[in-house]
Amino acid sequence: MKGAGGTSGGIGQFFIGLIMMCGGFYLLLRSITVSTHFGLGFRLYNFSLFGSSYGLTSGMIMITFMFGIGMIFFDSRNFIGWLLAVGSLTGLIFGVISAIHFRFQPMSAFDLITILVLAVGGLGLFLRSLKNLEKTLPE
Repeated sequence: MKGAGGTSGGIGQFFIGLIMMCGGFYLLLRSITVSTHFGLGFRLYNFSLFGSSYGLTSGMIMITFMFGIGMIFFDSRNFIGWLLAVGSLTGLIFGVISAIHFRFQPMSAFDLITILVLAVGGLGLFLRSLKNLEKTLPE
């Protein structure tokens, strides 16, 4: 009978490692707070030109998106309309993603060590169960 992943590794190690890994990564992800400052007047991109600082807001990107959509509905083969719509939508998505802030919630060192031991120890045990344990010796 084969073990986990068709190897001679233990099925018990596989499930214990999987449970530890899932529990550790669940606790790690639960301790992260995600926030953003996205809004229609929020500067998504800043750039400098001739010594002055300019910002491209999400409202400006939405205006170009509306023009692009209008041009597509007027003539669906219009390359500039597609370029405006897809380009502004891509810029909007990248701007929203870049405006996200990740923070750890306050926790004790014991909590963090427990989470890391569960996550990384479970990953190691899980991967060890997939390793072939039989030694092939030359005859």
